[in-house]
Amino acid sequence: MKCVICRNGETLPGTTTVTLERAEATIVIKAVPALICENCGEEYISEETSVSLLKQAERYAMDGVHFHVQHYFAA
Repeated sequence: MKCVICRNGETLPGTTTVTLERAEATIVIKAVPALICENCGEEYISEETSVSLLKQAERYAMDGVHFHVQHYFAA
């Protein structure tokens, strides 16, 4: 797909790191599948992946975790 930010680059499959913060909790999830613009580096994460990320982060926040780093896994 064409990048909506720079309007010049095409997006290619890759991975990214996502950091989610909520109150006192910081959750870092590595190797998240994304489409990445070859021109400007803008990252696009699918709705399905976003839902999975939020569920994982919510689980850690509810457990009282303040900081956590992990690799992505499809929920």
